[in-house]
Amino acid sequence: MLRLGIAFSGGLPPADIVECVRLAETLGYESAWVAEGHGGDQFAILGACAVATRRILLGTSISSVFVRSATTIGMATATVDQLSNGRFILGLGSSHRVQVEPEHGIPFVQPTARLRDTIAIVRALLRDGVVSHHGEVVTIERFDLWFPPRKPDIPIYVAALFPRMLEIAGELAQGALLTWPTPSTIARAIEHVAIGARRAGRDATAVDVASLIPCAVAETVAAARDAMRPAVGLYAGFFPRYNRLLAEAGFGDAVRAIKDAFDRGGREAAAKIVPDELIDAVALAGTPDTCRDRLAAYRRAGLALPIVSPRVSGADGKKMAMAAIRACAP
Repeated sequence: MLRLGIAFSGGLPPADIVECVRLAETLGYESAWVAEGHGGDQFAILGACAVATRRILLGTSISSVFVRSATTIGMATATVDQLSNGRFILGLGSSHRVQVEPEHGIPFVQPTARLRDTIAIVRALLRDGVVSHHGEVVTIERFDLWFPPRKPDIPIYVAALFPRMLEIAGELAQGALLTWPTPSTIARAIEHVAIGARRAGRDATAVDVASLIPCAVAETVAAARDAMRPAVGLYAGFFPRYNRLLAEAGFGDAVRAIKDAFDRGGREAAAKIVPDELIDAVALAGTPDTCRDRLAAYRRAGLALPIVSPRVSGADGKKMAMAAIRACAP
């Protein structure tokens, strides 16, 4: 069976996410991933998914190394892994300055060093049950778990968009976790992951390359594009890193216009000017057949693990998510 994941990044209450993950498991999805932001505590949601399922892998996409302490991330990781009988994957990343500082009141400084320290702390805590660490930005005098981790080596995936972080993922992690990709950017990502792996003396094939792919399913391609437009407008208009990513994918003029519209009129203004071509390049937006064809294109480009990420909102959010899960099922 083809590898396929499902991811949730907002628009659904926690209980609905659990129900969607149960459906995904019955349809053969390999993994389910939960973001955080403002959509509910990801580890609590994944703990509920753990006791409601039996086979599907469960991951964070991603957990920010700024908004939780490294030891708290390690403890939460051990908790969900035990509840799921060893099915947990820890997705880590730095998040964004535009979220970390104004929303959490935490200075966004030295994100790469903090990521490296966090990975080292989590791995030591899971391996030994206790950790002391003197890193570049994080120092832990001593922290111990009061229960034994189920296993000492839980997979860690690193969120990566650009060459430097892709190479760090290849160097340090079991997987790289992309988002908003075009099929043509997949090969570049794989190349940089391999560079990092070889630099660390690792086999590049040991590093999984996965990507969240935004998804909207409707009866017509036009309706699906309209459902996707607000998400593209938000990411291109609000997040500098995603604006750069989409510009480098060949949509520089479009994302400059979206950013200008966002700055002047907010989300609604940005959504109105998102071009169809940009949506088609970075998302699964269309009928079930259209979305399956697009998934096949990502696989042909070399993506090992596509992760369908339904973009939903409003009272019909669960219905929209389940439609995407059914439409893209392996």
